[in-house]
Amino acid sequence: MYKFKSRAAGNLIMLAPNGRQILSIIGKLDSATEGKGILLPEQMPAAIKALEAAVALDEARRAQLAAQTAEAGYVVANPEGIPLKLRALPFVEMIKRSYKSDHEIVWGV
Repeated sequence: MYKFKSRAAGNLIMLAPNGRQILSIIGKLDSATEGKGILLPEQMPAAIKALEAAVALDEARRAQLAAQTAEAGYVVANPEGIPLKLRALPFVEMIKRSYKSDHEIVWGV
């Protein structure tokens, strides 16, 4: 489990697989320091861009999958569970608040 903390926002808790996915996307998943880390304000704009790009790719992939299943005559409401967009949104909001207030985000400390 990951607990992200910032003085600019409330704590954000994610299950380990989701936290690792988010950290991997923003380039902060390091096996040497896994479980602990810091996202500095100067790193936050790049982290937001990386998350937004990953969300866009995930949405495009999901749309393609939905089109393929519909073409095959099937309708699947939510074929792959919760989309990345819903998992990433709280973290993106935390980053924006932290960046605006010039506070870092830490986890595992």
